[in-house]
Amino acid sequence: MIKHIVCFKLKDNSDENKQTTKDVLLSMNGNVPMARKIEVGLDFLKSPRSYDIILQVELDDEAALDAYQEDPYHVGVVKAHMHKVMESSIAIDYVMD
Repeated sequence: MIKHIVCFKLKDNSDENKQTTKDVLLSMNGNVPMARKIEVGLDFLKSPRSYDIILQVELDDEAALDAYQEDPYHVGVVKAHMHKVMESSIAIDYVMD
């Protein structure tokens, strides 16, 4: 199994915008078939070093991760939204033990 984790800083980190973005990320459930599990968390601390949202996706293998990156719903809906609202992001992908 692969875990794909992305942390996002939003241009507008209001609670309303974070919730809307969380809903968009969670909308991949049932729309992105290779995503086995999707978790989204919202930061409450709001410290200077905090990111606003974390996305964690579990996938079967590297081929599934590659397919996820090209999935039409992921690209057309989720990435399109994220590119509009995010200031920056960081990511890590690793093999789960």
